Amino acid sequence: MSSHLPNDWMILAHLAMLPAVLRRSVTRWLLRAPAGLYSVSGGWLLGHRFMLLTHRGRRTGRLYKCVLEVLAWRPDTCEAIVLSGWRSAWYRNVLAGGAVEVAIGHVRFSAQGRVLDLEEGATVLADYERRHRIAWPLIRRLLSKLTALPYDGSLSARRSVIRVLPVVGFRPAQSCARDEQPSIA
Repeated sequence: MSSHLPNDWMILAHLAMLPAVLRRSVTRWLLRAPAGLYSVSGGWLLGHRFMLLTHRGRRTGRLYKCVLEVLAWRPDTCEAIVLSGWRSAWYRNVLAGGAVEVAIGHVRFSAQGRVLDLEEGATVLADYERRHRIAWPLIRRLLSKLTALPYDGSLSARRSVIRVLPVVGFRPAQSCARDEQPSIA
């Protein structure tokens, strides 16, 4: 392994060298790690990169929790923006009955979800790509695979992705003034 690679790529390079069974186990553990942190009140360690969404099942009425990667965090409005899929259970639950609560960083609030329009969603996705340049090739492949569309990072490609994978913003149900932040978890 070359030591001039960024840390993220070093991790991926080492992971690729593991046998397939072990690689799946490690990948599964990495994907579940954020949920584990939130379950022991350690979600603040993830900063504003991930959020814990608590939502009510549209059929059962039960509360469910899922951890989502945050595309953008807007501290002025306390809005967390995530990418979804039309068929995601949490997305359909939020549309049917609303989000119950969002925990992100040290902030926890009763949430209200909204689907961003194409232009706002494209702007958020472009900003996310700009902030994560190292992971750009992986992001491009992942978005192409998820949408079954060629994704090259152009404005038209972003709009196509957002038609398939809607961008959702979660804000506090009550207004969030800069000096009166939602409750600290």
